[in-house]
Amino acid sequence: MDINEYLSLTANYNGEIMPVGDVKVPALDRAFLFGDAVYEVIRVYNGHFLHLKDHLARLKTSLFSLKISGADINEIELQLNRTLDASRLKNALAYVQVTRGVAPRTHYYPLHYTPNCFMFFTPFDDPFAEQRKTGVKAVFHPDIRWGRNDIKATSLAANCIAASFAREQDCMEVVFYNNDNYISEGSHTSLFGIKDGKLLLTPASKHILPGITKKQIIELACIKNIPTAEARLTRDEVLELDEFFLSGTPEEIIGIVQVDETIIGKGRPGPITNCLHEAFREVIAQFKSG
Repeated sequence: MDINEYLSLTANYNGEIMPVGDVKVPALDRAFLFGDAVYEVIRVYNGHFLHLKDHLARLKTSLFSLKISGADINEIELQLNRTLDASRLKNALAYVQVTRGVAPRTHYYPLHYTPNCFMFFTPFDDPFAEQRKTGVKAVFHPDIRWGRNDIKATSLAANCIAASFAREQDCMEVVFYNNDNYISEGSHTSLFGIKDGKLLLTPASKHILPGITKKQIIELACIKNIPTAEARLTRDEVLELDEFFLSGTPEEIIGIVQVDETIIGKGRPGPITNCLHEAFREVIAQFKSG
């Protein structure tokens, strides 16, 4: 999609539906000046939002964490549905962002402000189908992000640095690791290990985003009788896994078959990774078009 197509996408700014290219964001909006905003990306399958309530709950938590008040989650849900209808898209990604709004430029939070809400819909089917069959490569990268990665904030410069580094290395994603050599997550995805038939999850903390797809994977593992355990994996332990995979709203579930120069497992998406994705797709199949 080129930029002109992007600018023609259906958007909504503070309740007014218009093309993305017609949205005018004030120069003094704190999202523009400081990245003082939160966001969500929600998948639409056959005209239905997937896990909309979970995404809105996480958005509400992010707003609370940054002390952004005045945004009405019920109104945001209403506007998402209005904008989806206006877009006429059946399979899409919905992006919704709430900023603190316009205020004099000061680092501390202003006493008086009115949040701005921006959303738009991008056509999206499944661009990762082939990569899901073959698996993808990843590369280790030091975690240079701030200390509150549990907040889905728009201040993503460090994530962009890491994602660009991965692309330069012909990799789909990075595997972040901290000063103690423990891994956390990717630049925009959650990470899972599999060892001896057990699904290994990085423990929840302020350094980890509570992924919506991650939550679903845990539920699917329970349904499929796949044992799970929390585990803090080191870089060396990652390289010794039987399977390794990432998850995210756009990506769903994709096997990681190589990290740096080391092949993971048998060098192809493993049986548990495939089983979980098949179960994920069974859930999606319940959404009927129309």
